[in-house]
Amino acid sequence: MTVPVALLLLGTLAAVVAPRLLARADWPEREPVVALWVWQCVVAGVLLCCALSMTLSAAAAWQAVRGHVFASAPHAVVDAYALRAAGGWAATLAVTLALGGLWTAAMLAREIFRSRARRRRRRAELLVRSPLLPGEEPGSDRLVVLEGERPDAWWLPGAAPQLVITTAALRRLKGRQLDAVLAHEMGHAQWRHDWLLHCSGALATGFPQVPVFAAFRDEMHRLVELAADDMASRRFGRLTIALALVELNEDRGVFGPCPTPQAHVPQRVHRLLTPPRRLTPARRLRLTAAAALVPVVPLLVTFVPGLRALG
Repeated sequence: MTVPVALLLLGTLAAVVAPRLLARADWPEREPVVALWVWQCVVAGVLLCCALSMTLSAAAAWQAVRGHVFASAPHAVVDAYALRAAGGWAATLAVTLALGGLWTAAMLAREIFRSRARRRRRRAELLVRSPLLPGEEPGSDRLVVLEGERPDAWWLPGAAPQLVITTAALRRLKGRQLDAVLAHEMGHAQWRHDWLLHCSGALATGFPQVPVFAAFRDEMHRLVELAADDMASRRFGRLTIALALVELNEDRGVFGPCPTPQAHVPQRVHRLLTPPRRLTPARRLRLTAAAALVPVVPLLVTFVPGLRALG
């Protein structure tokens, strides 16, 4: 019965150590796409540890669950996990982890429901500000231009993502700056960054006492913007997208002495104007492979006793 405990300790270790290592490292800002992958692997590893520990604990507590989990396994494999020697705490652990899983699913469902409600409300407002012409269908236009005094551009996710830009932004953005902004927003749509934000937000809201989930949410909001900036800069240049960010945000006070909700914008502009040196392809590959091993380790811990018994 040591495997469920080992899985919980492994998940706790990953949840505590990984965010600290990533916070001290300087490469996430240089390689935001790789950092996004690493964060997803870490969180997936933590959740997988909890799920596997719950399954084995339930198998130890109840014969019916054990019969389903080890339905076709030889007796030697079942004995290797020492499930029958578990005490009464196995049922408590299984129920606690199951409730945590249900709570996670509920938080994710709530986040998706709220995001869809916000999306429907924004699309309704969009139709009021930009009515359809005869023969047009809702969502048929990938680019919508709105009359507005504030320069702004954003994208509406969904089955048919739409890019929205105001007339003030069209007047402000010069030359290829408009193309760079559209490429930035297209990057969000192409890589479905909205799903990353929904999942990270659901975990952070559902488990505010777990620091790894709060850090996951905060880093997702930061890294998706950096990744979209890099995508746009590869096509139109870093100076172009930096100037476009300044043009869109200079009237909002984000470059002033007082902190604002868009305080990350000056940091993005500075990063674009003084680009950090990228990692070598070999190091990017090593980081990607090492991150992929994080969810694999819980599987190895789970299956090693059974494989030894078979061997």
